[in-house]
Amino acid sequence: MKREDMLLAPPLLKEFLTYHESIAGHSGKTVDEYFLDLRMFFRFLRQARGEVSPTLAMEDIPIISVDAAFLRTVTLNEVYDFMRYLGRERPKRQNSPETTYGLSAAARARKIASIRSFFKYLAKSRVIEENPMKELESPRQKKSLPRYLSMQESLALLQNVKGRNTERDYAILTLFLNCGLRRSELAGLNVADVEGETIRVLGKGNKERILYQNEACRAALDEWLAVRPRDTGEKALFLSGRSKTGKHERMHPNTIHALVKKHLLQAGLDPERFSSHKLRHTAATLMLQNGVDVRTLQEVLGHEHLNTTQIYTHVDNAELRLAARANPLSRVKKDG
Repeated sequence: MKREDMLLAPPLLKEFLTYHESIAGHSGKTVDEYFLDLRMFFRFLRQARGEVSPTLAMEDIPIISVDAAFLRTVTLNEVYDFMRYLGRERPKRQNSPETTYGLSAAARARKIASIRSFFKYLAKSRVIEENPMKELESPRQKKSLPRYLSMQESLALLQNVKGRNTERDYAILTLFLNCGLRRSELAGLNVADVEGETIRVLGKGNKERILYQNEACRAALDEWLAVRPRDTGEKALFLSGRSKTGKHERMHPNTIHALVKKHLLQAGLDPERFSSHKLRHTAATLMLQNGVDVRTLQEVLGHEHLNTTQIYTHVDNAELRLAARANPLSRVKKDG
């Protein structure tokens, strides 16, 4: 978030954002998304209420005047009008002459979540007497199954790690596929976080969790740590190549993303279909298929809510095939 944007934000919005970053422990990225969603909502309201010239572009509408009195008058119907605008009139790509219009259900649902969270905060802080968004529903989203690598594809990926930094890259892929880490979590690991058979992981909302390493993880990390550069004061577990200053630095999540894409291609897998996040899905799916229960998987993945983890209960192909064969009509074939 740009500093000038924050300076032009109304005080109540600043307080809300500060609360989520400093008290609730949400990441800077999450807080930035709250700001962008609510800024768009306030701009829409000011335009819809006729408070600004109809010729003023949405992106130029100031929101500094949004105060407690303004927020006390916001209604549920205005939010539904906002959703209608997002679904029909909002450009998907700003400043592009070739853009289409109407945001996806997932994008609209995120904005609903931001609005709901903001008004819940206002009610809790007694800025408003009653929360008008208690009955606010999210747009229905298409449920799609997570894409993941099969066991054979996972083995191919690990067996085709070659080139520079083989030990480092192999350890990274092994942790992705065995521990289901997020890219940001893996990039944030320090050498001191690996202790014995455990790894201390800092997840979303600055929540720590302890993961246990299996034999593959321990072996891969031992090989990497044996060759990891020691001529650096950097405490990061995974280091990039030497920078322009001649120092090894912590790997950036984007560098890890590119690394995964490179090795997918080397293994003959489509880097457009798979990514580092798909390796997280792979780890989750393989654990479930091999007897790990959903609540344990929730702890491993660091999900706050169980329903986030439950998407993986629908991808056990072996069980689905077994159910299909159990149907007594499964062996009935057309005569001849």
